[in-house]
Amino acid sequence: MKVTLIVGSLLLMALVLGIGYTEYQRYAQTQIRPSRPAPNVVIQPVVRQNVARQVEALGTVKSRESVQITAKVTEKVEQIHFEDGQQVNAGALLVTLTSGEQQAKVRAAQANLNEQRREYRRIEGLVRQNTMARSELDKLRTGIEVARAILAQNQAELDARTIAAPFAGILGFRQISQGALVTPGMVVTTLDALDTVKLDFSIPERFLGQIQPGALVDGHVAAFPDQIFSGKVTGINSRVDPQTRAVEVRARVDNPQLLLRPGMLMTLALTLEARSGLVVPEEAVIPRQTEHFVMVVNGNNVVEQRLVELGFRSRGEVEILSGVQEGEQVITRGMDKVRPGQTVTTQQTEHFTFQGVG
Repeated sequence: MKVTLIVGSLLLMALVLGIGYTEYQRYAQTQIRPSRPAPNVVIQPVVRQNVARQVEALGTVKSRESVQITAKVTEKVEQIHFEDGQQVNAGALLVTLTSGEQQAKVRAAQANLNEQRREYRRIEGLVRQNTMARSELDKLRTGIEVARAILAQNQAELDARTIAAPFAGILGFRQISQGALVTPGMVVTTLDALDTVKLDFSIPERFLGQIQPGALVDGHVAAFPDQIFSGKVTGINSRVDPQTRAVEVRARVDNPQLLLRPGMLMTLALTLEARSGLVVPEEAVIPRQTEHFVMVVNGNNVVEQRLVELGFRSRGEVEILSGVQEGEQVITRGMDKVRPGQTVTTQQTEHFTFQGVG
């Protein structure tokens, strides 16, 4: 009996010591191990701004109006009135050809017309006095008309000896010299109207039903990479190229500083649809099979996972149709370190600009 009591006492003492040691270890661990700090993440606000679906293309710049200035007659160049690359107004005199003979013919034709008119007035007075038949007036009237026609013909030949600008624009290089003999069709220079230019480009036929005249176009050229040139679609070709399955589109682009020149290659974006929408960085979106999520940090710095619906995409940005509100903070970096319901510390990033691409 005594032995049993001793054994029971020893077992009870061992149990008490074991429990005490376990509690001591737990206490020691709480004193030695510090609490884990909240993970740091980078956030960015959901912003509302204009978003657009665009198609990128390459286009060629063309003059609004373009013409080769040529001679109409065979004659020697008497005087040149322009310089290479000069900007001229409509009707500006460019070249004068030798015209002495034509000037003499015009003077003679004018004198003949004046004589016919004087004779008509004289006979008209005699007819009133009934001293001459009215049929004589009819003959003189015919003579006046013939004299007018001869004068007009000679005047046209004289006018052909001067070459003028048909519209305002910029001249190209001079192709003739003073004293040279020009012939019909010989190019004197070129003239381009560049205050606005045409931009021709092609887009895939699948976009044909989504583009209308008036659609916005923004582009840039290699010569001026930091400048955006804007315009509007003015026409769509009536045919689709059977080889490329693309349709040609023409836009008109303002060019007040005359920076754009015919033949330039322009990289452009054609806006198919534009609206106001909520936008986040593309890196904030987590794809999972057919669904997409974002991590939102609420006002208490607690992470929430949201199912979202995506809209237009761009390089680095995406439109959110549903799932978040304007002004909410989404995680863009550090998502792999957090889970829903966890408290985090945050770091803000800069705002961005959205340009959607189809």
